This record gives sequence, C-alpha cells and structure tokens, in this order.
Amino acid sequence: MPGLAGIIGAGSPQERRRDLQRMVESMRHEPFYRSGVCAQEAVGLYAGWVCHQGSFSDCLPIWNEARDVCLLFSGEHFADRAEAEGLSARGHTTQGEDASYLVHMYEEMGTAFLQSLNGWFCGVVVDLRERKCVLFTDRYGLGRVYVHEQPTTVYFASEAKALLRLLPATRGLDPASLAEFFCCGAVLQNRTLFAGITLLPGGAMWTFSPHRHVQKQTYFQRDAWEGQPRFGVVDYGARLKETLARVLPRYFRSAGRVGISTTGGIDSRLILAGAPSEGRHTCYTFGGPYRDSWDVQLARAVAKACHRPHETIRVGPDFFLEFPALAAKAVYVSDGSMDVSGSVELYVNRLARGIAPIRLTGNYGSEILRGNIALRVVRPQEALFDSAFRSLLRSAEETYGHESQGGRLSFVAFKQVPWHHYARLAVEQSQLTLRSPYLDNELVALAYQAPLGLASIDRLLLAIVAEGNPQLGALATDRGLVSHPPSLTADIRRLLQELTFRGEYAYDYGMPQWLAKLDHALGPLHLETWFLGRHKFYHFRIWYRDQLQDYVKQILLDSRARSRAYFRGAVLEDMVTCHVRGSRNYTLSIHRALTSELIQRHLIEQD
Repeated sequence: MPGLAGIIGAGSPQERRRDLQRMVESMRHEPFYRSGVCAQEAVGLYAGWVCHQGSFSDCLPIWNEARDVCLLFSGEHFADRAEAEGLSARGHTTQGEDASYLVHMYEEMGTAFLQSLNGWFCGVVVDLRERKCVLFTDRYGLGRVYVHEQPTTVYFASEAKALLRLLPATRGLDPASLAEFFCCGAVLQNRTLFAGITLLPGGAMWTFSPHRHVQKQTYFQRDAWEGQPRFGVVDYGARLKETLARVLPRYFRSAGRVGISTTGGIDSRLILAGAPSEGRHTCYTFGGPYRDSWDVQLARAVAKACHRPHETIRVGPDFFLEFPALAAKAVYVSDGSMDVSGSVELYVNRLARGIAPIRLTGNYGSEILRGNIALRVVRPQEALFDSAFRSLLRSAEETYGHESQGGRLSFVAFKQVPWHHYARLAVEQSQLTLRSPYLDNELVALAYQAPLGLASIDRLLLAIVAEGNPQLGALATDRGLVSHPPSLTADIRRLLQELTFRGEYAYDYGMPQWLAKLDHALGPLHLETWFLGRHKFYHFRIWYRDQLQDYVKQILLDSRARSRAYFRGAVLEDMVTCHVRGSRNYTLSIHRALTSELIQRHLIEQD
C-alpha cells in the first residue's frame, strides 16, 4: 500500500541508499504505483515513498521555494479551499489538488502545522535551516508507521515487510502479540507481530538532529476533545447537521474520479444526502454469489433517489480460483494484520478501482457516531494450542480488559481504529484511495459532545438525511429503520430483516456445533441457498467446507503448519477434517490458523 520508508542515522551513504532501495521495492505491489527516494545526508535521512499515480501524494519530494525545507507526505489532508488560497495570496507557490502546498504550512507555522492536518497520513519534514528532520503520524495512528530502533539508527516504514527484508533479527513472531491476534484479531498497545518492531503512536512527532538523541513528542492529546462540554439533543442535532454540511464537500474534491461505496445503511446515505450537486459520481455496492443482498437492493434505490448511476460488484466464480493468491497477498500487503478473509476485500476493491481510483465510504460512521465496538475478545478454541500459548491467550484477555477501560469513544477512535480497522484499510488502500468523512477532525471532536441522554442517534441521522433529500429519507435502511413515524408495515419489515440478519449469522460464522451436525445431515438440501446472502456478500464457513477445502487442507495439514510451536498438530488436523466434512464449525480458527501460517511463509520465512 502507499507509504514511506526510511533510515535516519549515521552510516555509509552508499550502503544507506542501497538499503533504502530494497525497502521501497518491498512496498511496490501494483504496476500503477509510483515511487522515489530522497537522501539528505546533512541530517542523516535516507527516505523513499510509494504512492498511487495521480493521488494527493503524487508530488514528492515537496520543496519550498528556497529549497531548504522538504516534505515527504503519504496520505491525504482534507481542508477547505481557503487554506491553499491563503498561502498563495501570501506569496507561496501552490498548484493543483495535491500535497505540494503543505510544505508552506510548515514554513509559516513550524511543527504546529501538524495540528492543522486533517486526515490519515504519515510524513517527514526535512528542515535544512535547523539541521533536523521530523517524523510524524496522524492523530489516530491510522497512517501506520513501523519502527525499529538501534542505538544510532532508526528504521521506519509504512509496511513492516520493508524492515523485515532489511533486518533479519526482526524476522520472528512475538508470542504475546500472536496470542493477541488469535484472541482479539489485532495486536494491542502499539506493538506488532514482529520482534523488535513497534508502531509510532497516533499524533507522534519525533525530531532527529545529528549527534543528538531523538525527541519523542506528541502534537495532539485526546483530552483536548474529551474535556469538551456536551450539548443538549436539539443543539447537538443542529451542530451535527451544520458540521456535515461543511465537512462533506472536502471528501468529494479531487482531480480524479470518486466512486461512492453505497450500502443499505445510514452512513453512506448520510454522505449522499449532503453530497455536492456537481459531479455524477458512480455508486457501487459489493454483492455475493447467492442473491442480491439488502445492501444491493437498497443501494440501487438510494442511488436512484440521488440521481446517480449504480453498479454491483459481485464475488464471482473466479474468486475461488484466485483465492490462494488473493489470501497470500491480503496477508502480505497488510503485514499480517488482516486475516485471509481480506482476500475478498482485495478482490472487490481491485474491481472498484476500475470504476474510480478513489472510494468514498461510510466506514467508521457507526463506530464514531454510535460508539460501536468491533475490537473485542473472541475466545479461540483453546484445545488448538499448547499449554504455554494458552497462558498467553489469557494474558491477552487481561491486556484487552485494561485497554478497554475509559471512555467508549476514545477507545474506538484511538485504539480500535488504528489497531483493528487498519487491517482492512491496508488491503483496501493497496488497490485504491479510501476516504471517509467520519474520521474528519471536526466530526470526531463533535461526537465527543453528544448528549448523554440521546436515546437513538439513528433517528437524528435519518432526520438529517430526510431534510437533505426527502426521497432518500423515505427509504427504509437494511435494518428496517425509517425517518417517518413507525407503522405496522415498517415494524413487520424491520422484524423480518432482523430475523434474516440473525439467521444468516447463525448459519455462517456463528453456527453452533449442534446445528453444524444437523446441517451436515441435511447437506443434500443445500440450505445455504436459503439462508445466506441477504446481508453479507462473503460466507467463509461454507466456502471452507466446499469451494476452498482443498486449499485449507493443503496449507493447514502440511507438516510445517502442524509443527508450529504454538499449535497442537493433531488437534489442528482434526479441526480441519471436521470442518471440511461439514460436521463442525471452526471458521474463525481456520481464518486465524491460515493467516498465521501465511505470515510465517511469506513474511518471516519469505518463501
């Protein structure tokens, strides 16, 4: 995926340049990527970048007019046009819709300019006037930066594999981190799966100067948002409406095409209700192989209500043929943070790029506006692991319990987003540029001011949708919610959709073992064609049992997988055998086991 890589510290310029090239090459995953390097020996910096062609960051390196300040920036900054126009009026050279004007913000404000940045990003400022460089991340840490520190040198990269390729000592899995991955689906506390590699925290600002220790500071503290007063319901609704109207146009602005990822939920239609009238951005929805889901059916109606074209991107038969390569690539490009289910995200986002290189999505809306918790403990099958690893699983639960203390929104924004949601984002961003207004600084700051007594944020959001587009507001959501007063018909529809949602989960990931035995006995009836596809577009329990069973057995019944120190090989073999036969449900365990094995083969052992 797009990002930066570099080395800061003294050393042979020739060796540093050679090592930097190896780091950058490890991050070039697609032919449409662009890359480059920038060496500034005066401050001991050797850095490079990878970006999507035509993206906001496709203008590196960025120099000021005097060529004594340079900026490398990966990601996007969402601001009103007045910001760049003001810099131009004050005599700075600015151009287009790219990141080139950001260096002038540093010239005028110094490192305080970081507090003005709005988006997901990482970057390096080189200030030759003061002989220093500053490495930074966005305030959430979603513009991920992996770091390996040595006494006189710091290695950093947006992808861990760039460090793994260069530093053999880091090519080993940290057992405690691996236990957190199995237990929580993510590594906690800004640690990583790999020995000696950590993450820069959100809002980091690390300053390097020759012959001085690195200054590790932060430019943003979340208590600046946590300490705000709360609004009443009426005032909050008015502020939310006003903020959305101001924020949303920033996310449609681009020199290239923007596609709108549309679902049957509230979050994407809230974006469409406030979308600028200019531009006929194509809407699209991901669909599965069984039927048109509620998302697909409603998204078509949503697009029609907004007078926009709509396409359905389906998971077709070729997905199963390509699955081995897709699974390996999803794990590889995400550095193991995304499990093999990311294969389907890689597949559909690759097709979405054909519609538009930028995908505008409602991702993170339910998390920020409703406080939905997605990062949680899901106990794995303990029998799968040896006794020493089981104790690490229990420690992982304790760590999660500690980290989940405190405010719900702060947990979501500053822990769940960078530790959990980053995984899927990494896969998506390998194919296109993803945008979501729900992590806009203004909107997140406002979410901290939501009234404590707000009974249903959904009713408030639907009212905003209806006011912005009455035709759109008249449509029920995928969970049967409506903006107008409830009716018997609406209640029945909502009940039906809720029942199908729960039924699909029970027949897929959440199938209890007793039901798996019954389903196995009724196999010839192919009940999946009855239960699946109304809400989700991928169904790995069935796919592991049927279309993908040969791959699952090939990887997990191999002697390498069965002999991993943390697994009990006989139990792993029994689980795989029972699942592909259809008599048991071990979907989540197979997800994690396949992923850990691909991490070993493609990132640690580097097959």
